Amino acid sequence: MLKDQDRIFTNLYGMHDRTLAGAKARGHWDGTAGLIQKGRDWIVQQMKDSGLRGRGGAGFPTGLKWSFMPKESDGRPAYLVVNADESEPGTCKDREIMRHDPHTLVEGCLIASFAMNANACYIYIRGEYIREKEALQNAIDEAYDAGLLGKNAAGSDWDFDLYLHHGAGAYICGEETALLESLEGKKGMPRMKPPFPAGAGLYGCPTTVNNVESIAVVPTILRRGPDWFSSFGRANNAGTKLFAISGHVNAPCVVEEAMSISFEELIDRHCGGIRGGWDNLKAVIPGGSSVPCLPGKIMKEDCIMDFDWLREQRSGLGTAAVIVMDNDTDIIKAIWRLSKFYKHESCGQCTPCREGTGWMMRVMDRLVTGEAEVEEIDMLLDVTKQVEGHTICALGDAAAWPIQGLIRNFRDEIEDRIKHKRTGRVSAVAAE
Repeated sequence: MLKDQDRIFTNLYGMHDRTLAGAKARGHWDGTAGLIQKGRDWIVQQMKDSGLRGRGGAGFPTGLKWSFMPKESDGRPAYLVVNADESEPGTCKDREIMRHDPHTLVEGCLIASFAMNANACYIYIRGEYIREKEALQNAIDEAYDAGLLGKNAAGSDWDFDLYLHHGAGAYICGEETALLESLEGKKGMPRMKPPFPAGAGLYGCPTTVNNVESIAVVPTILRRGPDWFSSFGRANNAGTKLFAISGHVNAPCVVEEAMSISFEELIDRHCGGIRGGWDNLKAVIPGGSSVPCLPGKIMKEDCIMDFDWLREQRSGLGTAAVIVMDNDTDIIKAIWRLSKFYKHESCGQCTPCREGTGWMMRVMDRLVTGEAEVEEIDMLLDVTKQVEGHTICALGDAAAWPIQGLIRNFRDEIEDRIKHKRTGRVSAVAAE
């Protein structure tokens, strides 16, 4: 269990003062100039040594990502872009940082931008996050008034500007290149890679896109040291992590815990257990709606909540948005609802995604009612494989994986529904 003194987000629940004065009282903005004056190479190496992996879903090593930025300027400005477009169903962790502990993010933006030689940073915030935007903008304004941003930011001899950009509520803009297109005032549609953002990102300049949590933890890691951070979790799965737990638990919550905590401990300690007891657990989506669900039996007996263990189970930690479903859940209908979401949010640029998401949803329509044929299950699985990996961005994968998880783990339930429906039709005909 993570001890209170090891928590990075000390105001996650808004119980304390979220203003600059409150943040300073809790240890933020302490010696920021000194951290910056240790130099870019030192900061990047500290992040590599900490083992921090991106908290936005993919889990790419953060320090390594920063090192891709050009060390010397070629005349173009460099940018840090913070992805605050938290639109994955079930995911609600970054909003707690932005509305209750915003100065962790603001300070992290300054330090991370310096490490990548960027004099400007843009935070792209989800269109539906109105109160979060207000809280974050207030924190930015406070930091400017206190001299922590702007010319000679925080007395570091580094000039730095931070901008908050409000999106229009499109899920696709959470994909990093679509986000950059939207930030430039264009339609939010993904770009082909290469070039990668580190070579040609925002306005054609070197750019790194990072998740809110990934940036907000940076100052604390640098103050307390990479060895402290890497002491939590298994090898290659280091640090503390925000888990957003929803669904059929007794007390849904967002909580900061150590990586590699067992699922059973996470739920019992922070959520008061499963609704109706552990025997009532049917399935769990462990990392936001785009990762495949896993059966309750696996989650209860063996599950370790980190990137590598869940990948080995053919699922993923993703954003650590844990969606718990009990035996009262219609699992087929639940996955159908996700299919409908991805069909609605597809930008339509890639044919496999544009056509495939609608096709998959329509088959799922029939699976929910049991009016499909058993043969259509394998046909649907085949279509998910044709969508997966054949699109510019990962939305095609996100639409395919929940269905693959459903078929892999709950195929018998799908078949039973079709057979019962067919039996009912045969009985009705016989009665006539």
